[in-house]
Amino acid sequence: MDRRSFLAVGTLGVGAVALQLSGARSAGAGVSAIVTSLSQLQSAINSAGPGTVITLANGSYAVPSSSPITINGRNGTSAAPITIVAESRGGVTLTGSQSFVLSNSSYITISGFNFRQSTTLEIPTTCPRIRLTRNDFQFATVAEHWVVVRGDDVKVDRNTFHDKSTKGVYLVIDGPGSTTMALRTNIARNYFRDHSYSGSNGGEPIRLGVSSRALSAADATVEYNLFERVNGDPEAISVKSSGNTIRFNTIRSSTGGIVLRHGNENRVEGNYLLSGANGIRIYGNDHLIVNNYVSGAGIVLGSGTVRDHYDGEPSSSRTGNDAPDRVTIVLNTLRNNSQALAGESQRTLPPLGCKIQDNLLVGDSGSLVDMPYLQGITWSGNILWGGAANGNIPSSGFTRADPKLQAGSDGVCRLGSGSAALNAASQNHSGQVTDDLDGQPRVAPYDVGADESSTQPTTRHPLNPADVGPGAA
Repeated sequence: MDRRSFLAVGTLGVGAVALQLSGARSAGAGVSAIVTSLSQLQSAINSAGPGTVITLANGSYAVPSSSPITINGRNGTSAAPITIVAESRGGVTLTGSQSFVLSNSSYITISGFNFRQSTTLEIPTTCPRIRLTRNDFQFATVAEHWVVVRGDDVKVDRNTFHDKSTKGVYLVIDGPGSTTMALRTNIARNYFRDHSYSGSNGGEPIRLGVSSRALSAADATVEYNLFERVNGDPEAISVKSSGNTIRFNTIRSSTGGIVLRHGNENRVEGNYLLSGANGIRIYGNDHLIVNNYVSGAGIVLGSGTVRDHYDGEPSSSRTGNDAPDRVTIVLNTLRNNSQALAGESQRTLPPLGCKIQDNLLVGDSGSLVDMPYLQGITWSGNILWGGAANGNIPSSGFTRADPKLQAGSDGVCRLGSGSAALNAASQNHSGQVTDDLDGQPRVAPYDVGADESSTQPTTRHPLNPADVGPGAA
């Protein structure tokens, strides 16, 4: 049945189409088919080629542990992927130990399913360019990690991961072997919510790498995701690899924050961290932290047990904290945190060559800055305000002046008329960023903090459930 035939009979219903397929050839390249059983689904997958669209009729399907849905040696193209989709979004539920088992395949899109498995869904190294989109993941309590990505160029977008109470991670990005990362993973527009594991460690929504892979450049992008009530770990986005971009995410009412635990040269930009127990915590070298809005918990520039991880390093050293070197923290707004900017004194190696410039720190209690190690930091252009004490920030590194913040309907405070932050940046940051937290263009001299006062339209905002997950645009 070719695509035109499928469209012509689309109004006949699933049963009629299935009857036509029962005696027809299997779905092949460019063919669309509706299937009504797991055996029909497997048969259609086995003959699928570029452009094939296989639709599984709505219903609940128990996948036998002895015969998961196998995708082996199937390859679409960038222009014509192989698509396996539920008849209606969320209309198909897959139960059982496993669902899809992939190998030696590429350009496969899996969309619209409710996954209710008890073992991990893995994208192996032999399967690049796989897309998981518009699915709902809620695995059994015995499942530790839910989705593990090891293949390159995988996209995980517009899914919901929710309601986990046991140890384990919603989404793990690993790679081949034990020291290399999967490349160019894109994690976008997902809704991560309600991770309630009560242990002290091991319940992250996203883990991007692991200590043994810290020096491997993953070039992953984690963007426009919403995290709510993710309380299974202090790290909502746990970065343990290098060369990644974490941008435009919203973390709300959660224990977890953004933590650069291992790795170098990561960019953390334009994130909203609202009413959380942890903000942004930093280890490793050459990171850029810019345009973030943090309320509830601030930014921690860590200390180290080691200075610079290296190839061949023993695991006893690699799992330690790498003291931050050459980290740049600029144009962030830190409001009503227990401490806006803090360091750590429990380790002996201090930050070196770091810059903290043109940030806006506002608070009503406690101290705005508490840095045990000051000698490795260059301060300039920061503005402090509110009833909180200055702390130990050098006097040359700040001005105490009223930013005249005004609260918006989204709960974010932005610069008001007559703000001391207007056009007050001490440095030229045009090589680092050209717009602000809300996507409005920056105009030199930049305003201090994450907000640039502008009459231009905004293109970003704190995310809500309607902006993410299976129903997102």
